[in-house]
Amino acid sequence: LSAFRQREAVSAVGSSNMENDSILKFHQQLFLISENLVTEDVAALKFLCTDLLHLSKLEGVKSGADIFKLLMAQEYLNAEDTFLLAELLYRIKCHSLLEKLDYTKEKVQELLHEKGRVSPYRQMLYDLSENITSEMLKEIIFLLQNHLPKRWMILSALDLLTLLEKQGLLTKDNVTILEDVCRTVSPDLLETIDCYKKARGEKFICCLHFVLLKCTKGSVYCSLVRRKGLQWMEFLFQPKVGLKYMVLEVLGLFSFKSGCYKMDGPHRGFCLIINNVNFKTSQRKGSCKDAEQLERVFTWLGLHVRTYTDLTSGGIINLMKTWQHVQDHKDRNCFICCILSHGKSGAICGTDDKLVSIRLLTSHFTAKQCPQLAAKPKLFFIQACQGDNIQRPVYVDTDGPTPDLSCVQEGVSLSESIPEEADFLLGMATVDGCVSFRHVEEGTWYIQALCSKLQLLVPRGEDILSILTQVNEDVAKRDCPSGTKKQMPQPAYTLRRKLIFPIPMAPPPS
Repeated sequence: LSAFRQREAVSAVGSSNMENDSILKFHQQLFLISENLVTEDVAALKFLCTDLLHLSKLEGVKSGADIFKLLMAQEYLNAEDTFLLAELLYRIKCHSLLEKLDYTKEKVQELLHEKGRVSPYRQMLYDLSENITSEMLKEIIFLLQNHLPKRWMILSALDLLTLLEKQGLLTKDNVTILEDVCRTVSPDLLETIDCYKKARGEKFICCLHFVLLKCTKGSVYCSLVRRKGLQWMEFLFQPKVGLKYMVLEVLGLFSFKSGCYKMDGPHRGFCLIINNVNFKTSQRKGSCKDAEQLERVFTWLGLHVRTYTDLTSGGIINLMKTWQHVQDHKDRNCFICCILSHGKSGAICGTDDKLVSIRLLTSHFTAKQCPQLAAKPKLFFIQACQGDNIQRPVYVDTDGPTPDLSCVQEGVSLSESIPEEADFLLGMATVDGCVSFRHVEEGTWYIQALCSKLQLLVPRGEDILSILTQVNEDVAKRDCPSGTKKQMPQPAYTLRRKLIFPIPMAPPPS
C-alpha cells in the first residue's frame, strides 16, 4: 500500500509538471507573437476586439501582450483553445505568426464559419480602414468636421471609426454616414459596405419620409421616399379614422416586412430557469453549471431571468400558473422557460419523482390562457431524458431516473407537447425515447452547446432556428467516454416569423 501511494504521489507530481510545462510553453508562444507585432498590428487587434472586451480596458492597451492578458481574463484565450488569437492574426494578415500556434492560414479559414468570433460588422469596418489612404482620411475628416469633437486627435482610419461609434453615428444597423462620405471621397469603397449589407439582408435603418400626395373621398394615397437612390413606393389606403391611423398603418406595414418578430422593445421579456438538482434517490450533478450559464447568456440577451431550484411536480405547475397571470408580459417581446430535470417521454420530473406533461406546462401560455403573450414568441428549452435509463459510463450521467409513471401516458410525440396554436418553440435535449447526457462537472451537452451557439451566432444576426440547427450539429458530434453513446436534440415549433435577438452592446459573457 505504501509503495502504491508513493507511485500515486509521483504520478500526481508528474502530471502537475506537465501542466506547468504546457502553460509555460503557451506563455512563451504569446510572448513571441507579441514581440513580432508592430504598433499598427496592435491597433488593429484592439479594434477587432472591441465587441469582445470593454472599451475602457482596451484604452490602456499598449502591446499585444496587454490584449492577450485581457482575452485570457475573459476566458477567450487559454492553452487549450488558441483559435480566437489565430483568427485575429489571420484577419490582420499576420499569417506567418499562425505557425507559432500550430495553425495554418488554410486551417483557420476552414474553422472560421464554426468558431469565428469577430462579427461581420467589425470585419467590414476593418477592411474599409485598410483601403482608406491618408489623403482620403483627410477628406473624410473635412466632410465630417461638424460631427467630430474639435480637440480630438485622429491619427488613423480606425481612430475615426471608433470615434463615430462612440458618438452613436455608426452602428451595425446604420452605416449611412459611411456610405455618404465614401460616395463623395471614393465610390470604390462602397463595395465593401454593400457586400456587408447584402450579407445582413438589408436590415438597416433607412431614412424614411412619408409624403401625402392627395386625399379623395374614397382613398388616401401615400408615397414613401427612401433616401438612398430616391426609390419611390406608392400605397393606397382606405381611410378609417383619419390621417393618424393611416400613418400608423403605413408604419405597421414596414415593421413587419422583414418577417421577423418584434424584439427591439425596451423590455425583452422574462426567462424562467427551473433547476431540479436534488431528487429523492438521485442528484443531478453538473446542473448548476447549466443554470448559471443560462442565466448569464439570457441576461446578456436582455431578458429578466428568474431561477427556481428543486421544485416538485406541484411546484412546477403552480409556478406556470403564477407566470401565466403576470400582467407585465404585455410590455415584453417574448417569454422563455428553461427546465433542467429528469424526464420521460413527453414529460419532466419534479423533485418528488412525479411526472408533469410538457404539453400541460406550455398550455398555460396560449393566447387564450395568457393573452398578454398573444402573437409573441414563447420558447421552452427542456433538458431532460425522454426515454429509459442506460448504463452510465464514467463521468457521464443521464437525466432519466425511474420515476412514478402513473400520472402520464408513455409514448407522447414531440408534436403533441406544444400547443396547436402559433408562436411556440420547444427545444428538446433529445429525441423521444432516448436519454440525454450530463457531465458531472461541465454540465449537459445540450445546454452548454445552446449557450455557446447563442453567444457565437446572435452577434452574427442568426435567427433562433438556425442557431438550434448548429446546436444539433454540435451535440451530434459528441460522444461519451466509451465512444458508444450519442445524442441528438430535437426542436419543434409553430413560429410564424423569424426570431432574431437584437445584438447586445456588451461582449458575450464567456
